[in-house]
Amino acid sequence: MNNYRLLIMLLCVTLCAEVSAISSSRTIPLHSSLSGLTQCDVVLSIDEMFHLADENSKQLRPLVSGQHEAEQNVSVARSQRLPEINVDVSFSYLGNGFITDRNFTHFELAPMPHYGNNFAIEASQVIYAGGAIEHAIDMAELQCDMARLQVDEKRSAIHFLLVGFYLELYKCRNLSLVLEENINRTREVLKEMQVREDEGIVLHNDITRYELLLSNLELSLTQINNTLSILNRNLTTSLGLDESIVILPDTTILHRSIPGSRCEHWINDAKENSLSLKMAETGVKMSLKSEDIIRAERLPHIALYAGYKMDGPITIEVPPINKNFNYWFVGVGVNYKISSLFKTNKRLSRSRVATRKALEEYAAIEEKLTLEINADYVRYLEAFEELKTQYKSVELATLNYDVTANRYRNDMAIITDMLDASNAKLDAEQKLVNAQINIIYYYYKLLYTSGIL
Repeated sequence: MNNYRLLIMLLCVTLCAEVSAISSSRTIPLHSSLSGLTQCDVVLSIDEMFHLADENSKQLRPLVSGQHEAEQNVSVARSQRLPEINVDVSFSYLGNGFITDRNFTHFELAPMPHYGNNFAIEASQVIYAGGAIEHAIDMAELQCDMARLQVDEKRSAIHFLLVGFYLELYKCRNLSLVLEENINRTREVLKEMQVREDEGIVLHNDITRYELLLSNLELSLTQINNTLSILNRNLTTSLGLDESIVILPDTTILHRSIPGSRCEHWINDAKENSLSLKMAETGVKMSLKSEDIIRAERLPHIALYAGYKMDGPITIEVPPINKNFNYWFVGVGVNYKISSLFKTNKRLSRSRVATRKALEEYAAIEEKLTLEINADYVRYLEAFEELKTQYKSVELATLNYDVTANRYRNDMAIITDMLDASNAKLDAEQKLVNAQINIIYYYYKLLYTSGIL
């Protein structure tokens, strides 16, 4: 089992060369047109992946539509500043009237004009509403801000999810190359052992052990390839690419300079940019604005109004006058709901409780954010320490491999010793690459938690 565990990592000696060969043999750059591409490999950088996700992610579209709806609501709220203008036009047929005494006797027919008309136009402009209109506009703008923050939060979550898929894809590709090379090496060892068995140097039991090892390696390769297929499907679906496109990670990310800012810097960035904190802050503002809207109901509404009316015929005269009666008017109207003085108290108290709750949620999110940044920063530094350890492990494993190879050439070590040394070296080199990937992961985790991703 020890040999099996070590042989899993056999290809890492040539890992970088193999990945480069794959990238150059059958790949295209992302900035080429991706539409209509099938059965091809695409080298995809993280930034290019983010760009494609922003354009094509179906998970993002409902929230973007919600943001557009919120923007339209702001326009609707602002329209309340405009004057109200109403026009009323009607035509009617009037039957003849009749006159009776108060006791309904002495019926007498009263002919009247049969065709009636009515025209009215009225305009009003609110000049004071206790701030209700402005508060409603402010509330709509806050709701628009909240919708925009929800889009940004979802976009950031999608970016981080894709980073996880991307880096896991990178690790699995490394392991796939290791397994393929191990299978090839194991087959070569089996051939050599079979020759030595014919010479009576190797026992058949040793061959059986390596055949079992080969079978386990092939099963592991199948499992890794299935995982690669799942990860690739997750990425292509999220990015809106054809399912047949095979995404290859950009190997240059391992050589990029990663900032090493202090924890206080990340905490300050998080307090300034965290989307969850901004959403909580917007929630506090919305609660305060709700209080203002309720208070505005206690104040009078004042409006200017003007109008013109034309009615015909004039039926209030007996006999009716077959003419149009025209008149115009202007004035100031005051509307005051006295009942609001005692009806809004409960609603205002409830709104104040909601504001206090929003403030408490803001404080809780701020505290949680600080703890998450601290934990992510510790893991970030730990990843650097792991990288230093893996560099040392590679150095020691390489030294051990050189010594064992020299002893094997001088018939002072058996093939198993040689394989153990090779596997230890390859295992260390594969862990070194994964340690570099872990640094990138925790760096993006800090960006995500800070609201910068």
